[in-house]
Amino acid sequence: MPSLIRLLVILGILGGIGYGTLWAFATLVKPQMREMSVVVPPDRFAK
Repeated sequence: MPSLIRLLVILGILGGIGYGTLWAFATLVKPQMREMSVVVPPDRFAK
């Protein structure tokens, strides 16, 4: 039983670190806005 608790604690800690990393990327990293243009071939309109 102690090995199961140890495994669950380690998985919980790793999950918390992963969740914290994702939260930090989502809140602290701001994407750069830039203009984008996409060329659509004329044969796409014929359908």
